[in-house]
Parts: sequence; C-alpha cells; structure tokens
Amino acid sequence: MSRLQLRISESAGFCWGVERALDLAQRAADEAPGPVRSLGPLIHNPGVIADLEKRGVEVISEPDDTPDGTVILRSHGVPREVNERLAASGVSVVDATCTFVKSAQDKAAKLRDGGYFVIILGEKDHPEVSAVRSYAGEKSLVVESPDDLPAELPSCRVGVVVQTTQSQERLAELVQQLAPRVRELLVYNTICGATEKRQSAAMAMADGVDAVVVVGGRNSGNTRRLAELCVARQPRTYHVESADELDPLWFKGMKVVGITAGASTPPEQIKAVADRLAGFEV
Repeated sequence: MSRLQLRISESAGFCWGVERALDLAQRAADEAPGPVRSLGPLIHNPGVIADLEKRGVEVISEPDDTPDGTVILRSHGVPREVNERLAASGVSVVDATCTFVKSAQDKAAKLRDGGYFVIILGEKDHPEVSAVRSYAGEKSLVVESPDDLPAELPSCRVGVVVQTTQSQERLAELVQQLAPRVRELLVYNTICGATEKRQSAAMAMADGVDAVVVVGGRNSGNTRRLAELCVARQPRTYHVESADELDPLWFKGMKVVGITAGASTPPEQIKAVADRLAGFEV
C-alpha cells in the first residue's frame, strides 16, 4: 500500500471578485444597523453561504423581501430593473457585483444602444446571464453553443458579449460560426482573466495526473466549466463540494491526483480535500 501524491493547480480557489464580495458582506454583517440580507446567494458555494447565514446574512429571492435594513447585491449581479427598484425603495444597498460582470453589463448596453443584435454566450438560467441580458434588451439572444443560433439572424449587425466564466474555446466556436453569416460582427471578450488563468492551469495539470478532483459548488458555473475541461483531458475527474464526498475506491491503483477549485471555493475547503486524499492508502 502507498499514499497518493498530490498536485494542486497553480491557480485555484478564490478570485479577487469573490474575496471582495465576501469582505463587503462580512463588513455589512458586522457594522450595518438593522437586518442584512443578500439578494440571492452571494456566491455559488453552499458552505460559504451557510457561514454567512450564521453571521446574520439572510438570503432572499426578491427585492420586495427586504423592506428595511441593508441588502447586498450578489457577485453575479442583478437585473437592471431590480437595481432601479432597490434604489427607489430607500433601503441601504451594498453592491458586491464583480467588476468583470459589471463590464459585461456595460458592454451589452453599449451594443444595444449601438443598434446591434446582441448575442450573449452563456448559460440561459444563470443569474449572471439574466443580469447581463437585462442590459442587452429583450430582443437579445442567449446561446450556450453555436447550435443554439437560429437559422435566420434578425440583423446583419451582431454584437457578442460573454458570461465571465465561459471558455475561450466556446467563444472561438461561436465567432467562427457567426462571422460568415453577418456583415458586421463586434465581439467583446468579457471572459474574466482569473477564470481563464484557472482553466489553463487546470488543463495543464490534468494532462499529467491519474485523476483530478475539482472542488466547488455544483451550482457554480465556473467550477462546472473546470470539471468539463478537466474531464476532456482526464476522464477520471471528480467534482465534489466537500472532502466528505471523496471515495477511496476512486483512486485505487493510482499514484498522482491533481486538485483544482472554482473561483468561489475557499482555501479551507481545498485544504480539507487535500488532507483527506493524503490519508488514503492506495
């Protein structure tokens, strides 16, 4: 019997935007008078959200659920009309929207105002995409791949923005399909730099290990994307939210296991996974 060798990706875990959102939420919990509520989960990590709830930050689903006190806007952003309703309500607002998401929102509005038919590359039901679309306008289109494009585009002038956690490969595929079909194509590559760095590091690591463990919330788009990219390089890729989910049988006969984590995964969750893996006899 032997112990696993572990390789942790050079870029894994919390990004600057998540750290900023958590800092804002924790300060609001400690300092704001009255109740503190988060409009939707601040980030996509159940463990972190549970910790915030213990500190008194309640998660609500609708802006009308916060008649007083302080409301925190989630890191994924909220639709434009929600921002306007909250501003008119008189409650105190802490805006924890990631700056990369804000950039995507601004670019979507710029394309709409410029008369472009706006296409958003992203997950249709993701809160970030819903927020960006509110700036792109009702006539915008959300696609998850080129296969979602309609047979006929409503305009020969097309603008593209991207969910911040998408991959460069997906964007390249979409642009390749759109370019021959339109007269004018304006693409804003709004993929977050931290996301791209994590994806590149994870793929490089996956090529040299016997298995990969991806740590992070299953409701986290960027964590799921990491898992998708890793499984393409190393089929023995396992996505877990906590160390308790790890099964020693997954790693029998292996020597080296790689670990990566989504941008909403705190260091202590990564360490817990590494510690548990280090204790397995294989």
